[in-house]
Amino acid sequence: MSSATVADADIDAGDAPARRAAVRASLTRKRVVVPVLVLAFVVAYLVLRVPEGASTGNTAAFRFFTDVRDWVDANRDTSPLFLYGLNYLRFGVSLLVDGVGAALAALGFAGLVGVAGALAFVLAGWRTAVLAVAGFLAFGVLGLTEASIDTLSLTLSAVILSVLIGMPLGVLAARVGWLGATLRPLLDVMQILPSFAYLAPMTLLFLIGQPAAVIATVIYAVPVTIRITQLGIAGVAPTTVEAATALGSTPRQLLTKVRLPMARPTLALAVNQTIMMALSMVVVTALIDAPGLGEEIIRSLERVNVGAAFNAGLAIVLMAIVLDRITTNAARRASASHHPDARRRLLVWAGAAVAAVLVALLPLRMPEFPITSPVNTASTWIEYHWYDATEAIKNVVSTVLLNPAQSVLASTPWWLFTVAVLVFGTLISGWRSALIAALAAAGVAGLGLWVHAMQTLTTVLVAMILTMVLGLTVGVLFARYDRMATALRPLLDAAQTMPSFVYLLPAVALFGASRFTAIVAAVIYAVPPVVRLVERGIRDVPATVVEAAQSAGSTPGQVLRKVQLPMARGGLLLAANQGIVMILAMVVVGGLVGAGALGYDVVAGFSQREDFGEGLAAGFAIVLLGILLDRLTQGISAGNGGRGTANR
Repeated sequence: MSSATVADADIDAGDAPARRAAVRASLTRKRVVVPVLVLAFVVAYLVLRVPEGASTGNTAAFRFFTDVRDWVDANRDTSPLFLYGLNYLRFGVSLLVDGVGAALAALGFAGLVGVAGALAFVLAGWRTAVLAVAGFLAFGVLGLTEASIDTLSLTLSAVILSVLIGMPLGVLAARVGWLGATLRPLLDVMQILPSFAYLAPMTLLFLIGQPAAVIATVIYAVPVTIRITQLGIAGVAPTTVEAATALGSTPRQLLTKVRLPMARPTLALAVNQTIMMALSMVVVTALIDAPGLGEEIIRSLERVNVGAAFNAGLAIVLMAIVLDRITTNAARRASASHHPDARRRLLVWAGAAVAAVLVALLPLRMPEFPITSPVNTASTWIEYHWYDATEAIKNVVSTVLLNPAQSVLASTPWWLFTVAVLVFGTLISGWRSALIAALAAAGVAGLGLWVHAMQTLTTVLVAMILTMVLGLTVGVLFARYDRMATALRPLLDAAQTMPSFVYLLPAVALFGASRFTAIVAAVIYAVPPVVRLVERGIRDVPATVVEAAQSAGSTPGQVLRKVQLPMARGGLLLAANQGIVMILAMVVVGGLVGAGALGYDVVAGFSQREDFGEGLAAGFAIVLLGILLDRLTQGISAGNGGRGTANR
């Protein structure tokens, strides 16, 4: 070891006690400062609180958005922006959707089943082909063939556009540093926006219908395409690229002959995740008159027909599972370097094509057995026999958590809440994250929807508490008991492929239409990823550390509380962040089943012309709430109590 290295080591060793002392002093200051600040804000709230339900009375934002709507309506046929831009985009998307729909309709139901089975066989193997055939046959059994084809048409159209846009951008982002850095914050914002937030601007620019639905779906799904493609291209081994360059390969040859082939498994994963995102969003776009299974669900929910909604929801789940298995298994085969020789590959394709044609020629008529009636019967039985228990749960949560929290938040002056976000956000997440969160809070107040935003925030926070309690419990159990994790993992897989609307069905069946129903649906929706992240965080704690704690006489409970949970802090904070984003999206969807607040404002803005301005403002308020919560939780997880965020 050189003398310089020894000197550096001595300096580091000498500085270690000083650094530990500085950390202890900082923690001591925080233990003193935080209680003082909490007391100061409590006193300020008691002195300055406003009557619950009072609003800022500022409707300037509503009028502004309504004026924008009126200007768009007046200039849609004369403005160059529409004549030579947006109208052509709308027309092009409409042609794509009509073309995909016409191709699927030309196949017929039997042809669609045959093609699905053939593609699954070629890409993913015979087991997946059997699953694909069974899944598509189920659409006919459920009596939802036409609606399923409409949903599949919109999904495929959105996926085609997302891949055509996202993959080239992902490749460029991986190869051009400044472009990747520029896209990163934009993609961050796009991924934290609830799906509802895309609908109002799309209807304003492209009217209601299929084109607006597809464009909104592309905006929602393309960030995933870009990110995963960028990851795949950037992950190609540099030594391989250097070897190809040394052999004289041009940049184009490097891309087509080296990078893209070696990133094929990741690119297949990008297509898989894009399909899942698009399928989820296509259901939500039923609110802007997109046809398909989402329309069936919304119509059923409006009539509180749980059976019909469950019937359509089951069809969506089956479609999601089939598409997920095909693309996932195709990606797995690609990563396993499953490359049969050209003659065998040709025989497989030819056999699959012949089988698809033979199936298409069959006079296939499926008997219809929709499960609407038995589900309605079961729902009625549950409502009648479980009413006392479900009402008790709803009343306890409302009395203990919902009502007090909503009362405090709704009666807090907007400026005091903003200052609290800035102060406490700086302590826990760093000043930059805190400043962005505070600006988002001020923006909500500026939109004139403070009370409704606080009502929505209340439901998000209560749902987050319930989600983290349940997710932590199940995640810890999964990490400790491998058999339990193995047995229940397929349930989590299925839960994560379901579109968000499906989760409204069991909640409505159990608790009727109320804001608590939205919370239950949000918890069901958010728990699976939280469980996975908690389990992963616990399992990633080094086994040597756990063994050392056990050898020192720690009980299993002490090992969990004193070792595993503290060391899995990063994973737990990431779980909280992801849970909040998913809950916010789901609580807003809950506006369809009585949650009210911003979710109801958005839905009313779509359905009632006079409420358009308020509905669009509510969409932006949801976006700002998402940014507020995301910045605070991301800031915590970025470093130790915000120290990692301060310099971001």
